[in-house]
This record gives sequence, C-alpha cells and structure tokens, in this order.
Amino acid sequence: MVEECRIALVGTKFMGRAHANAWSQAPRFFPSTLRPKLEVVVGRDREALETFAANWGAARSETRWRRAVQDAAVDLVDLCTPNNLHAEPAIAALEAGKHVACEKPLARDLDEARAMMKAAKKARKSRTFVWFNYRRCPAVGLAHQLVQEGRLGRIYHARARYLQSWGGPDTPLLWRFKKRHAGSGAHGDLNAHIVDLCRFITGEEITEIHGAISRTFIKERVDVATGRKGRADVDDAVLFLATLQGGGTASFEATRVAHGHLNRNVIEINGEKGSLRWDFEDLNVLEYLDAADGPRVGGWRRIVCTSAGNHPYVHAWWPDAHMLGYEHGFVNMAADILRVLAGERPELPLPDFADAYRTQRVLEAAMISAKERCAVRLSAVK
Repeated sequence: MVEECRIALVGTKFMGRAHANAWSQAPRFFPSTLRPKLEVVVGRDREALETFAANWGAARSETRWRRAVQDAAVDLVDLCTPNNLHAEPAIAALEAGKHVACEKPLARDLDEARAMMKAAKKARKSRTFVWFNYRRCPAVGLAHQLVQEGRLGRIYHARARYLQSWGGPDTPLLWRFKKRHAGSGAHGDLNAHIVDLCRFITGEEITEIHGAISRTFIKERVDVATGRKGRADVDDAVLFLATLQGGGTASFEATRVAHGHLNRNVIEINGEKGSLRWDFEDLNVLEYLDAADGPRVGGWRRIVCTSAGNHPYVHAWWPDAHMLGYEHGFVNMAADILRVLAGERPELPLPDFADAYRTQRVLEAAMISAKERCAVRLSAVK
C-alpha cells in the first residue's frame, strides 16, 4: 500500500519551483512506498500564490507560514525561503512534530544554525534534510564512491571554486545583497555548496582555516522598490585556505562577479593514488586519473556518468548519454528523502541539520579569519 507524505512548501520563487518540480517528478521515476502530495503552498503574494498552486497541483494555498507548519494535515515542511526565514519556521515545524527539509545554507549565521540543530535533536521523531542538491548529480555520487573505495588513497589536497557572473553593478538590491536577509553573500550562497561537496566527496572534516579574504566590490545597488540606491552589505567574493582532518590542504573560492562564469561549480581532489575533478557546467562528466597507469599510458579519463547500474540515480532515468540536467539533482534528492521517511536506505547519504551545521561552522570560521586576519581552528568555533 502506498502512503502519502503531505508537504507544506514554503516559498514559491526560484527554489520553490525547483522543489515543486522535484516532488511531482520523484514518484514518476523512483518507485516508493511513500508518495508526496503538495498539501499546501505558502507565499506572500496571494494572486501569484494561487497561480503557483494551480500550476503545481497543490491542494491549497496559505499566506501565513505559521498556520501551514502547524497544520495537522502536513507531514513535512519544505523551506524554499530567503535565509532569514529558515530558523524560525524550521524550529516551529519541528516543535509541531513535522519533518523538515530546508534550503542551504542552513541559516544566516552559526547561532541560528545551532538553534536549528538543537531543535532537530530534541524532536526525535522528526527527520531533517538540507538541499545540498549537487550531491545528487551522478558524477558527484561516483566521485564519493571512488574515494570511499580507496581509489585515491590518502587525500593530499582539494581545490574548489564556485564562480558566477550575475552579481555585477547593474544587478539590483535583491535580498541576497542584504545581510539581514541573507547573512552573507557569495560565501553562504556558493561556498556553502563547495564546502559541502568537499566534505561529502572526501569524507573528511575541515579542521582549520589558515587565511581568508572577503571583499565587497559593489557597495551600493539600486533598490527596485524605491528607485534609489541602497547599501549592499554582504560579500561579493570570499576565498580561504583550510586543512582537512587527514592532513591534506584545501582551497575554496566563491564569487558572483566573475564575467564568463555562469554557474562554474568546480571541485578537484588529489590523492596519493590518483585524482578526480568535476565541473557542474559539464555535470554528467567525472574526470578521473589513476596514478598506477604511469606516465606511458596514464592520463585523465572522461567518464560520462549515465550508465544504469554503474552510476548513482541514472537507473531511473534515460539510456546512456541521454544527459541529466540541473533539475534532476533535486528530483534525485526528493526520492531519497521519501526513501528515508519510508524507512528505506537512501541511494547516497543525505545531509541533515547536524551535517549542515558542520558546514556552517566552516563558513563561520572563514568569516572570523577574514575579519581578524588570523588562522582559526574549527575546535574553537562551537
């Protein structure tokens, strides 16, 4: 018998659409004993909200998130909101006995993230999830598996960068450029993803930040509501160096003002036995080098990760080399969430609030390092 997981989707913009699509597609491609149902969608604009609800098949709509998260007809609250609306709704939902899925970063700052983690621990019957969707790209899943199999051996260094170009001087003063809404700029938006990818692929935590640089290049932007310039008080770019728990080094770079880089999410891992690298702008491909091949025949292998039975998640999708896209990572994650709630194993490990809190600690340590111009041990960041 197939049971329902009734979802309150809070937020209906970019991420709301991505999540609504994921919930609608997951049961069509991944058989499960638990079927998602969009019970209620939540937003502030009543007219736009009703259009969204009709388009995505939601049973009803609501303009007050408190009513939705406390609704007895809701099993899981999915937060697709700006960062300042993560902590309070998530904690309220957990106190109401709901499962919670939350967009990344977990919160605006470490204090909010800590409160969310503690609420999750207290709500023992509730499960939590964080939408680090790039974990669900088959090539990233394969990278994780290869490292866990020991193909790279000891990790020597990781290099990660996430470069975008949309945040130039002509971009208006959106919520992402306001600290009270976002907490940080490119750091929380983009470094959160690549820190999570590094932790996920290597299986190692970051133990120390050795140096960080944070820069805001565009300090005023036009507020579309008033037509006047307002202060942009978050970072445009953040770079930092770190140590992994196994002794390896890591570097992270995030910016939203790099011309020519639309969504350049790249990570490379180098180890004693080999290396691998992945670029989201060619997301179905993992490049892998086995050092044992030697200089005569050695070189980078270009693995197209679309082979059912050999690569994560693609068994549910298309024939070989019929490529997956951005939206499939969300669908794959929605399917794994449903597996967990049905008492089954996810295809790959899912991040929960405790996991995302560890990433938030790294982000916090990097900001302390940038501000104080010093090294910061993660053991000192609680």
